[in-house]
Amino acid sequence: MTMSELETMRHSCAHVMAAAVIEMFPEASLGFGPPIDDGFYYDFDLARSLTPDDLEEIERRMRRLISRADPFEYEELEAGDAKALLGGMGQNYKIEAIDDISRLGEAPSIYRSGDFLDLCAGPHLEHTGKVGPFKLLSIAGAYWKGSEKNPQLQRIYGTCFPTQAELDRHLELLEEARSRDHRTLGLVLDLFTVNELVGPGLALWHPNGGRVREIIEDFWRAEHRRRGYELVFSPHIGRAELWDTSGHTRWFADDMFPPMELETQSYVNKPMNCPFHIQIYKSRTRSYRELPLRWGELGTVYRHERSGVLHGMLRARGFTQDDAHLFLRPDQLVDEILGVLDLELFFLKQFGYEDLRFTLSVRDESNKEHYAGTDEVWELAERALANALNEKELEYTRAEGEATFYGPKIDTHLSDALGRLWQGPTIQVDFNLPERFDIVYEGQDGVRHRPVMVHRTILGSMERFVAGLVEHHAGAFPVWLAPEQVRVINIADRHVDYCQYVVAALREAGLRAQLDVRSERMNLKIRRAQWQKTPYMLIAGDRDVAAEKVSVRLRSGQDLGAMDLADFIETAVRVNAERAAGYGFDE
Repeated sequence: MTMSELETMRHSCAHVMAAAVIEMFPEASLGFGPPIDDGFYYDFDLARSLTPDDLEEIERRMRRLISRADPFEYEELEAGDAKALLGGMGQNYKIEAIDDISRLGEAPSIYRSGDFLDLCAGPHLEHTGKVGPFKLLSIAGAYWKGSEKNPQLQRIYGTCFPTQAELDRHLELLEEARSRDHRTLGLVLDLFTVNELVGPGLALWHPNGGRVREIIEDFWRAEHRRRGYELVFSPHIGRAELWDTSGHTRWFADDMFPPMELETQSYVNKPMNCPFHIQIYKSRTRSYRELPLRWGELGTVYRHERSGVLHGMLRARGFTQDDAHLFLRPDQLVDEILGVLDLELFFLKQFGYEDLRFTLSVRDESNKEHYAGTDEVWELAERALANALNEKELEYTRAEGEATFYGPKIDTHLSDALGRLWQGPTIQVDFNLPERFDIVYEGQDGVRHRPVMVHRTILGSMERFVAGLVEHHAGAFPVWLAPEQVRVINIADRHVDYCQYVVAALREAGLRAQLDVRSERMNLKIRRAQWQKTPYMLIAGDRDVAAEKVSVRLRSGQDLGAMDLADFIETAVRVNAERAAGYGFDE
């Protein structure tokens, strides 16, 4: 079954679900019910809150409707007739949707199946009997049209597949995804929390999470310096005029925090770092000899994400971007794009991401007037991005019309251990901000020229990237990233002194080691360390102390037996330094 056919089946299943809900709650008002990447949803305005038991009853009614094999019948109506029909049914949200359809110059249409009808453009299957095996998954809140100013509806998520085997496999993956949920593992590993008193979407990094973040940031800084980047810092707020000039207050206002008033001036929490970097560029005259300039910043930004879309650290209101901006001459563009691609491929491999998907977003050639910049610079930028991808022999999808109005871009998506795609690095050419801020450089010909500006992130946001790592590795970070690499466990109180000596030796070698000498059974302490995903456990008893050895266990449960402490340290230090994927032993 093609993806288009699967979407049609899921759309039809959503239609059947809506029919079952209306049958169960005759006064219900319908919102939208589209297919999505891995299933479908439908929004309802109901007199009471739904429960998991309701989902079971809705499923039962859906199975009965499917067994009837009612045909899906399409009918196109005049707007007034459609309003009269749906208004008589009390479907006020649909009437509003008809107005939206009319403003687009389109005619409304309905689909009937049995006694149920719905405002819908389709397509649908031939009849309800062709809907495949399905499962209703969850209930969530959702604002009508996604706006907090509108009523909140109840959203039912479900999925549907051509065969029961495919559905069962998908449900297994969902269960695996739940076990990897970064919000749950974040508590188990003591990485971070989101506190309502602090504010939704604002993460607190605990010591373990702070350690992981520090490791990533230190690696990031060292590698950027090695590749010719310089690091800059900018404040968390800026005067409103800065964002007026950049265009954010016009194009991005809904995603910005409201302004603050101070001494008759308005200030705004920064949603992006780029205008600050431009001001650093403008602080003095620049020569063609200085270019390219590569400036990076781990800068915290703030976005007014709606409460309904906040999701742990994957969707937050405050997050730190590994931002960088390149200022360069047009003739340097290809080489600089190649350098960024090389950097992102190197980074992602270190973190365990091998399956990458690339998209080149370009402008719509039939609507050039909607884009900033001349034909010459667009052709230069698109050619530079495509040439860089081709030179790296990276397969990519060309997305016509998906460029932003200010320039083309390369987006990279990461496929994790479950095959899910995550937003990764972005390389964005920008013709707009150099023009808006009037930045120039003195050319070799003595004339002022406009530099090309490139925005790029490698990790995206630290919050989202770490959350993705947690889920990709199921909390079992590679040794080099683990906040605690080694836990030393005594068997009896008489072994405490030796365990303290072992911990000191490990720390002296640069390993992150902790001591567990609590008055508990050894096996309980080992299980706790495994549960908390500590890569190595070193256990010391009478024989270990006498022989100056340690008994080594891995978080996988494998018992490697007694080993010289020096040999263990040598291997663990090598694994840490090489950022290796395994444990370094013949596991």
